[in-house]
Amino acid sequence: MNTKPSLDELFERRVTYPDFEPQGRLARLVGLDEQKSRLTKILGLLVNPGGLEAWAKRYHPESQQVLDTVLRRPPLVVLAGDVGSGKTELAETIGDAVARQEDIDITLFPLSLSTRGQGRVGEMTQLLTAAFDYTIAEATRLKSASGRSRGAVILLVDEADALAQSREAAQMHHEDRAGVNAFIRGIDRIANAKLPAAVIMCTNRLSALDPAVRRRAAEVLSFARPDDEQRRFVLSSRLEAFGIGRHHVDALVSATGPQRGIREHGFTFSDLTQRLLPAIVLDAYPSRAVDGSRAVDIALEIVPTPPFRDASN
Repeated sequence: MNTKPSLDELFERRVTYPDFEPQGRLARLVGLDEQKSRLTKILGLLVNPGGLEAWAKRYHPESQQVLDTVLRRPPLVVLAGDVGSGKTELAETIGDAVARQEDIDITLFPLSLSTRGQGRVGEMTQLLTAAFDYTIAEATRLKSASGRSRGAVILLVDEADALAQSREAAQMHHEDRAGVNAFIRGIDRIANAKLPAAVIMCTNRLSALDPAVRRRAAEVLSFARPDDEQRRFVLSSRLEAFGIGRHHVDALVSATGPQRGIREHGFTFSDLTQRLLPAIVLDAYPSRAVDGSRAVDIALEIVPTPPFRDASN
């Protein structure tokens, strides 16, 4: 590559928060309240340290030493867990909660998977470097001498193990190693300049990430398949309007969980919201009402998404 790639080549789109559309999508992510709260606070500290300093001045004016420790954390958060567990949807919408919490505008740069390039020598390294260049340039424009950010940037890297896999792998190509080095340099550049920017990485294979990348994570948030209570909340909150009673909800919770002798895994969040619930509605539409017994039968017919098997484990 002889020319710097454009924004459109690097990022699938750009999203600005706050905005009602991502706010609604975030609200529909049920069962992830702990991850939502934790991620909102972490990103708030990373992109707007002035907010933490104002809080400390009000409640703990003698705590500067502790604050320095908190604020020195690298601007990287890793979301790790099974497929369909809500990682990407949370990463794409959490900026709205952060923007509202910190009262600033935030721009999301979702890194396109095409950033891996076409295999030409040096291409992935140049693409990653360019992605961080754009992120850093935008964040620099938003940095304030007062410590309170005028805005912030979040760089999203989905399927992160495809870009930051461990350099310890024997079969790793030298170009991929150079790409990981470029990624680490980008994280360090943001940290050293103390910019109002953060990087979110989503991965199904935490163990595949390079150790140096994992060490730079301010936080690693884990995502699992919904348990009985989480599945019950998703199903009852959405099927209540159809008159589905508790007996049938209980049966649906059982049908969407692990099945002894059949499978060890239950439904993912996306299996429930993107497959089961639409299937129940479409089965009844347009000639009859939704029926609880039929809904259970449909759930038993659907095969949940298989868990991602990490060969390195």
